[in-house]
Amino acid sequence: MSPELKILSGTAHPALADEIANYLHVKRSDATVTQFPDGETFVKINENIRGRDIFIVQPTCPPTNQNLMELLIMADAARRASAERITAVIPFFGYARQDRKDQPRVPITAKLVANLLVASGINRVLTMDLHAGQIQGFFDIPVDHLYAKPVLLRYLKQKQPNGNFVVVSPDVGGMKMAHSYARALGCPLAIVAKNRVSATEVEALDLIGEVDGCDVLIVDDISETAGTLTTAAKLLREHGAKDIYAGVSHAVLNKQGHERIEKSEILELISTNSTPFATGPKVSVVSVAGLLGEGIRRIHHNESVTSLFDIV
Repeated sequence: MSPELKILSGTAHPALADEIANYLHVKRSDATVTQFPDGETFVKINENIRGRDIFIVQPTCPPTNQNLMELLIMADAARRASAERITAVIPFFGYARQDRKDQPRVPITAKLVANLLVASGINRVLTMDLHAGQIQGFFDIPVDHLYAKPVLLRYLKQKQPNGNFVVVSPDVGGMKMAHSYARALGCPLAIVAKNRVSATEVEALDLIGEVDGCDVLIVDDISETAGTLTTAAKLLREHGAKDIYAGVSHAVLNKQGHERIEKSEILELISTNSTPFATGPKVSVVSVAGLLGEGIRRIHHNESVTSLFDIV
């Protein structure tokens, strides 16, 4: 007999945690997560979780350090309360872009975060659309890596039943993801070559592929300042593209990102609710609560989650 399933949430995205709990027909467990006046985080789980199967829903989106510390402290509280198993449900994994040493004397912060999660007492991680899939190898515990593509595709096929897009990768690094979408939609593929000037500024250099007279769909995993998306959209318009849509797994949009999207050539940005920042003009949101909830259900019952990994 499986131990009782419990859903906990930090302050990062309680609305998503409630959606997941509703999918699973359970009530989100009561926990107090507050800050002391000096900024330290305080956590208290207000019900018995001894011997329970605990799932902590907490994307590590901005404020990234605060949300990460909340997750670590909640995991420690659950471990000390004798939880049977602790799974961190991290729809958006912060620090994923710091996954390698690309210049001298810099850290590999994604690996450090993995070590911290394991040290806090977490037994398993459930996440979605990591910036780099090899981050799974940074963990010495099981990682279930889901993909938002099936959820986004359902929305896109309602918008364009015939899949009449050219799918565009906004940079060379996203080519594999874009190719996956192009195959699923039965559409041609194009690639924008870009140069990153700074953390907030990029320039689009050239287009590989044909978009003249076509509707296009730019796909990417993360958008924060929207520089990559909006610069690519401008170049595509210059090459004759008609309606321009963008689909991203994680919209971590800040003020600059919202302003750029609103003023850009992009007609609609489609994103998941992996973070609470997928809002604003031109932004449409599709929920991944069912996808994550099904992953949680299968983990809880020790069933295979392989079919949820399908990205073909």
